[in-house]
Amino acid sequence: MDNVNSIVRRTESQIRLSDAGMRYRRSWSPENPSRSMILVHGYAEHSGRYDEMAMHFARRGFAVHAYDQSGHGRSRGPRGHVDRFDRMLDELESFSEFVHDEQSGLPSFLVGHSMGGLVAAATVAFRKPKIDRLILSGALLELAADTSIWKRAATRILAPLGSRVGLSVGLSTEGLSRDPEVGRRYEADPYVKDRMSARFASEMIAMVKRMPEAASKIEIAALLLHGEVDPISPTSGSRTFFEGLPKSILGKSRLHVYPNLRHEIFNEPERRQVWQDIIDWIDDAP
Repeated sequence: MDNVNSIVRRTESQIRLSDAGMRYRRSWSPENPSRSMILVHGYAEHSGRYDEMAMHFARRGFAVHAYDQSGHGRSRGPRGHVDRFDRMLDELESFSEFVHDEQSGLPSFLVGHSMGGLVAAATVAFRKPKIDRLILSGALLELAADTSIWKRAATRILAPLGSRVGLSVGLSTEGLSRDPEVGRRYEADPYVKDRMSARFASEMIAMVKRMPEAASKIEIAALLLHGEVDPISPTSGSRTFFEGLPKSILGKSRLHVYPNLRHEIFNEPERRQVWQDIIDWIDDAP
């Protein structure tokens, strides 16, 4: 399926998804798309980091859409802060409606990475957007008391601070990918801000704790992808979430844990195989 669409048009714009201001939007559009994809980035990053992946899928017939979530990238507002975590669900739901209408009802696939996976899973479970299938990558679906960076972040941040005060979580770039260039680009990226407010941390943790409930409410086929040695989002979270899916969709859903891969499986040396696994699942799933 390589080079199905050699011409892809990149666009950048602003979009209003809630009453909290404008969000920075990116799109990758082939000449004749046959389906659409929404990419939801993780914590302390932005949609621009997915350009290579978006181009890969756009050249294979996907109209790809993404935006910088509240408190991230080029979207307006304080870095690393959201007044309520549900706002992220609100805005993804609005964005999915917008994409659905813009793409004239093409089959749509929602891809969420890390914290973006948490947002995507929660939105599909609790809001029921117009999405055909859900794909999660290294999703933050569980807090492991002994290893979770988010628990450590909560200990550091949830102190006698104002709810909007942001401190660094201390993400280690070594945990992102085995490719050292990924870490170097991450550290040099002016739109990467490792900041998290007290309110953001507390509400994100509260949402993670709702994930067992969320799994049972998923009504569409789901593909869960995770690096086996992910030091940021526990792999066990994806396993538990998958096991909690309703029996009615388990036969259509898949869990794939990649040996030796770290947190950002879309930025590992094997990323093209991961992307192909997504396409194969989309094409083969009943």
